[in-house]
Amino acid sequence: MTNLKPLTIAVTGLNAIDSPGPGVAVARGLKEAKSFDANIIGLSYESLEPGIYLHDLFAKSYQIPYPTTGTETLLERIKYIHSVENIDVIIPNFDAELYSFMKLEKELNKLGIKLFLPEINQFEERQKINLPKFGKDYNIKVPHSKALYDAGEIYSLHDEFSYPLLVKGKYYDAYVAHTPQQATTFFHKISSKWGLPIIIQQFVKGNEYNVTGLGDGKGNMIAAVPMRKQYITDKGKAWGGITITDENIIELTRHFLKSTSWRGPFELELMKDPEGDYYLLEINPRMPAWIYLAVGVGQNIPEAIVNLALDQAVEPFESYQTSKMFIRYSWDMVLDIAEFQQISTFGEL
Repeated sequence: MTNLKPLTIAVTGLNAIDSPGPGVAVARGLKEAKSFDANIIGLSYESLEPGIYLHDLFAKSYQIPYPTTGTETLLERIKYIHSVENIDVIIPNFDAELYSFMKLEKELNKLGIKLFLPEINQFEERQKINLPKFGKDYNIKVPHSKALYDAGEIYSLHDEFSYPLLVKGKYYDAYVAHTPQQATTFFHKISSKWGLPIIIQQFVKGNEYNVTGLGDGKGNMIAAVPMRKQYITDKGKAWGGITITDENIIELTRHFLKSTSWRGPFELELMKDPEGDYYLLEINPRMPAWIYLAVGVGQNIPEAIVNLALDQAVEPFESYQTSKMFIRYSWDMVLDIAEFQQISTFGEL
């Protein structure tokens, strides 16, 4: 038995695959919350997202429409789910869906559903296409980059870029290209999946670091946990990492939050060059898939997001454990085909 206040929290990003979404890790953090008792509802896009079938984490799962179907369709689906589950908070975890949820925040608030997301202007100014201006506006070092809408432009990049360079999608995917031919191949591969523009970014040689955290929307840092990637997949995803002590990263994070008054979770992708300077490669406007590492070292960011969404006072985390590692692993679930048929046919499980 627990005396904690029960809350129903809906979570997206249940695809715990080779390029995992954050949803399963977020749910683990919510289950360990000490300020409320979480009843977690999964929101999925595909019937094969593994989180759907993790019944120890998700009490029930519902399919929701893709962002491309429009906000009205999403709102109607959320209204139905809310009528059954009485949702208190929704935590979206995919870049591509955030804009829809941000646009719907006022409507969802009227239903009694709370969110804690970046403002739309914050979301837009940190887009990869806008990163050079962002760096200039907030005095943060960023690599030179350029948005391309035509693969033919790649062969005229030699005046601005040297190889190797990064070829990035507007939402996901990034590849290191060593020749114009490789860059062209990656251009078509990414654009066929995520659309245009494609971002060309100067490659910074050095060591890669990431920091996940939480801003209160008033310029204050509620949480920040930096880590160094130890093992990286062929898609550039961290499959293992270790928390580190680096005051320069913490100060850069604090500067980012104070300068932008960022509201909500985030992940900064950084590269430290041989001279010791940090370059900001990307700002992801949500929790990363490795968010459970932050929970495990003393900063339960998913729990803090829920409390901020509900206008509860949240004290900033003062510390975290360093030299703690996470190692991701894959395992096989065996389940009845009837479960798959249920979610595929009726959109609920």
